Amino acid sequence: MIDEKKDKKPQKTTEDVPRKVKFEIYGEEMIEKKVKSSGNSGRVYLPPNWVGHNVKIIRID
Repeated sequence: MIDEKKDKKPQKTTEDVPRKVKFEIYGEEMIEKKVKSSGNSGRVYLPPNWVGHNVKIIRID
């Protein structure tokens, strides 16, 4: 008979997960905005000249 306890992975607790991490990003421009509610999701409006460009979104709080 196989011991089931050996096969289980230890559960991560909130103490194991860092609350904040540091990102270093190189880019052209930065805008800080608040996410607005939009149906079942959130939305951030960006300038029209950003259309077609790649962006990265980082939640800071």
